[in-house]
Amino acid sequence: MEQLTGLLHRAYADHATAGRVFFASYQSTQDTAYRLGKGECWVAFRGDAMVGTVTVADPFVAPAGYPAPVGSGSFWQLAVEPSQRGTGLGQRLLTLAEERIAALGCGQVVIDTSSQATELVGWYRRRGYLPVGTWRWDVTNYESVVLVKDLLAR
Repeated sequence: MEQLTGLLHRAYADHATAGRVFFASYQSTQDTAYRLGKGECWVAFRGDAMVGTVTVADPFVAPAGYPAPVGSGSFWQLAVEPSQRGTGLGQRLLTLAEERIAALGCGQVVIDTSSQATELVGWYRRRGYLPVGTWRWDVTNYESVVLVKDLLAR
């Protein structure tokens, strides 16, 4: 848990520096364990080094009022070690998450991210995610844009 939490902190540090305090940028090892318990955690290694992760859940249990289609799958804590950015690892983890959600029987995936992280929102939009609403988590300092992708249209 400590190694994974450290990876999350490093991967999300740029967002925190830019003033977007993603929960993964400061969560404790206990928080990491709790979040992993809500889904399947996938970890990427390069040699002995942990370099990426994503946690997948199907179905996603959304809080009341969250603007997501009922029965959607989701993923969170998609993270890539900063030294591995630009290698395609993030895209491979995204593809893995989508394939697992589809394999678990879900036709849609819902995620959210900071509406201020325009580069990240653009990255998801270029991969077929469409905004469907906004949400405000109590563990972040920003409004999130909620994005949905139809996995059956692949």
